[in-house]
Amino acid sequence: VAKDLGLQLPELRGRGIRVVSEGRTQYFALHGKTGHLVTAERIDREQLCRLVEKCVLRCELIVEGEM
Repeated sequence: VAKDLGLQLPELRGRGIRVVSEGRTQYFALHGKTGHLVTAERIDREQLCRLVEKCVLRCELIVEGEM
């Protein structure tokens, strides 16, 4: 994520970055030491997308401060 935003890892930590998913369960998180986007919860495709062939989970990355 830091690389995609053009930031160094220490800058990333100081910006109050949050990963927000739709619904109550937050399936993704930002790894504090590496800056990688990781799964935070088990993702069960059959439970989330029973009758849908293409299953998509959307999330937003919120960064505080100016870019």
